[in-house]
Amino acid sequence: MITAVKGTQDLVFPEIAAWQAVEEAARRVFSRYGYTEIRTPVLEPTELFIRGIGDETDIVTKEMFTFPDRKGRSLTLRPENTAGVARAMVEHRLHESPLHARLYYIGPQFRYERPQKGRYRQFHQIGVEVLGDSAPGADAEAIAMVVEFLEVVGVLGVRVQVNSVGCPVCRPVFVEALRSRLSESAAGLCGDCRRRLETNPLRVLDCKVPSCQPILDGAPRFRDLLCEACSAHHAGLREALGRLGVGFAERDRLVRGLDYYTRTVFEVSSSALGAQDALLGGGRYDGLLEQLGGPALPGFGWALGMERLLLALPKPAARREPWTYVAWSGPGTYGAALDLARHLRAAGAVAVMEHSARSFKSALKRADRMNVRWVVLVGEEERQSGVYTLKDLETGEQQALAAEALAERILKERP
Repeated sequence: MITAVKGTQDLVFPEIAAWQAVEEAARRVFSRYGYTEIRTPVLEPTELFIRGIGDETDIVTKEMFTFPDRKGRSLTLRPENTAGVARAMVEHRLHESPLHARLYYIGPQFRYERPQKGRYRQFHQIGVEVLGDSAPGADAEAIAMVVEFLEVVGVLGVRVQVNSVGCPVCRPVFVEALRSRLSESAAGLCGDCRRRLETNPLRVLDCKVPSCQPILDGAPRFRDLLCEACSAHHAGLREALGRLGVGFAERDRLVRGLDYYTRTVFEVSSSALGAQDALLGGGRYDGLLEQLGGPALPGFGWALGMERLLLALPKPAARREPWTYVAWSGPGTYGAALDLARHLRAAGAVAVMEHSARSFKSALKRADRMNVRWVVLVGEEERQSGVYTLKDLETGEQQALAAEALAERILKERP
């Protein structure tokens, strides 16, 4: 038997209904803020991620699915979507239209990681990108939007943490101070931290190894070494978040794992996820489009993992699907059942029926296994009278109703 590739999963009903509900909620909320959808290829040139994400990041060095095509060109299954959106902006000059200043995406990403609960090698993200606005209010509004979205879908215990990672002016000052401070205790750091201290010092701050934490707690703070412009931007972010009603906390060691971030970075966590509570993150990337050959446009974005989000949602109460199973039995009743199913669908109800004859007893058993709420029985008597038997499998109640009243009764109980 051929099975799904390790770290991937098949999504079917009823589980996929929760995915669809989250996606629909995202589209509703984002559209109210003026965002439009973008869909980019899952395959991109490998160079895009090396230049965009950073050649020393864990994603590029350890996690990408990269392979040559038949002409020897290096391709990669996208490990994240921001670089692809930036590439599309540059390639199609989307930045010239104000219609494309606010974009969102929903789709699969790929990383070669150890599969665990809520984390897969093919995972799905919802994300947004704001392009062309360098003001801290743009950062704050995008953060407020995701908080609103999480409230709409029902995530509990949401916490927002923010930091500033500076800009090309002040970041080198911080990096040098960090390297100098940590070099004094380098022997006590893990192997990855010692390597990163030489190649990408900021990533040391993101280490989760317990033995490194006392040393990292003594690291310098970004906010103490920000240039005047970055300090003003961060103050503006805090003020705008307060005006928008978003509670937040400063987290001095928050850096995120991608090299393109500048100034604002943030993460959102949920107490519903337990110890591993991170739910989403993002930040500002003012130099990314220019790195990819485009204009020097500022940008801000975030992405959340669908699998992680679904783990954070309260489990819905068990219930029958609000569908109607149209059962028919006897000569001449098939056509009447077809007509009734069409009528119910036109009224807005979900109606399913099978096209091979079976007894009412067999049909009721099948409807029960399908976990539907309603069964309509169409026999010879019902066909002649136009009055149908409606059975509620949740309560056991049974009624005789004409087609119009039948549709009204079913739709009355629709969630």
